[in-house]
Amino acid sequence: MNRIPDVIKHLIIINIIMFVATQAMPEQFYRLFAMHFPLNPNFRIWQIVTHMFMHGGFGHIAFNMYGLWAFGTPLEQIWGKKKFLIFYFASGLGAIALYTGVQLYEFYHYMHQLEAAGLSKELVLNALHTNKVIPGFEQYIPILQKMMDIYKSILVGASGAIYGILVAFAFYFPNAELMLIFIPYPIKAKYFVPLLIAADFMFGITNALHTPVAHMAHVGGAITGFILMRTWQKHQFKRWN
Repeated sequence: MNRIPDVIKHLIIINIIMFVATQAMPEQFYRLFAMHFPLNPNFRIWQIVTHMFMHGGFGHIAFNMYGLWAFGTPLEQIWGKKKFLIFYFASGLGAIALYTGVQLYEFYHYMHQLEAAGLSKELVLNALHTNKVIPGFEQYIPILQKMMDIYKSILVGASGAIYGILVAFAFYFPNAELMLIFIPYPIKAKYFVPLLIAADFMFGITNALHTPVAHMAHVGGAITGFILMRTWQKHQFKRWN
């Protein structure tokens, strides 16, 4: 096995430390470091970054850390430490920007419906915070439930940054053959990665799988990775040590 590059090694170590600490104190760590909806009182600005080092279970962190090592290693070797770190965090921030943007759009779409029915924003937010039904507006419980799902949602994981790395890997190694567990047939990266992103986009828009997976965060990380790759290719940035 090739030596793990320094930045990737340190990222993996930090993720493992955070994972172990979260298992020991789950309530405290999720409240402080997972990404909360911006209107939720538990939201803190540092969660924009710290959520990238949080994971929901062993399979979650194992999959992400494997992806970081497998696809990130050749990139750090090509780019160097500084450029890889910039790319990694930029992809992660792009992921949370799209994910949160979609959440805010949906939330305020429902909010406008309730305001049109005569409810104030303050009354709705108080109902969400206290988890109580607004008397006389019981018919709007389905809308309030959708808003509650957004209001109390949390996001954890490095998947957005990993998707950016996948995109960069496909740029450099388009003919590398990759496989999905449920599709045991090798597919070239230049086809595999776009198909994976397209699937995430579809599931993110339709929620067809009804899972807690943050598909739009994956898409946001991939889009950011694509924009960075095209920009860096255009300017032919060299390795940054």
